[in-house]
Amino acid sequence: MNVNDDKLGFKNQNLYLEDRRKLSITGVKQVESFNDNTIILFTVKGGLTIKGEELNISKLNLEDGNVKIDGMINGVLYTNKSSSSKGNILGKMFK
Repeated sequence: MNVNDDKLGFKNQNLYLEDRRKLSITGVKQVESFNDNTIILFTVKGGLTIKGEELNISKLNLEDGNVKIDGMINGVLYTNKSSSSKGNILGKMFK
């Protein structure tokens, strides 16, 4: 068990997308990586990859698990919670 899991204490995870331009996410545990086209997060429900254009993290509060992202959102993809998925994401990034 991760120490952060006890500290965070939340189990719900929600996405709210407004006009494909503003994405609010709850239940975020960690931001793994980000750039203008891809943001990779770990949430209480697993890995979450956001693809788009001119992406920007406008609010980040990991204590309450809230993240707000601005930009053109083209896709959102969940991945497994297992630690093997972390390796796959990193492996894909460095190919």
